[in-house]
Amino acid sequence: MWDQKLKLENLLFRSWYYFRLGYNTYFSFPIGYVSTLVTVYYLAIRNVPGLQDLVPRFLIFCVLGTALLLPLSVAIGWIHMKRSLALRSELDIQVEANPYNYKLPPGYYREVLFPTLQEILTGTIQLLDEKGLIDSSRKKHLGELQQKLDALLQGGYVGRPHLKMR
Repeated sequence: MWDQKLKLENLLFRSWYYFRLGYNTYFSFPIGYVSTLVTVYYLAIRNVPGLQDLVPRFLIFCVLGTALLLPLSVAIGWIHMKRSLALRSELDIQVEANPYNYKLPPGYYREVLFPTLQEILTGTIQLLDEKGLIDSSRKKHLGELQQKLDALLQGGYVGRPHLKMR
């Protein structure tokens, strides 16, 4: 019963995400773009005589507007990604909210990479212990790392998640 509720909740949230992505990208954006062109042309340019002489037809305005806005928008997007602090802040928030920063994501991390790391750590501790090359504080520290790896491999969390998660 509980599993079915979680699956339904997961399906609803995934559907909501896909809806927002599809609606914003493929419906709202083009409609908003065309709406802006229509509004600017028919409410601003047609009512300013000097501008109407410069751009007499709506189609010419659309072509010129798109030709100017396209590179300008690309440049602003590039600045947002490469130069502004806004993107860094957005990513900080996403990192804090991402549960996989405190547990292992499914896939090769859980199935291959971390079991391999666990085996390497176990073998390293054994070798160092057999050769007498490890002191008790170092052995304790490596043991704590082994416990964290075990917790992750069993589906648990390490660290302190900022949000309450399942």
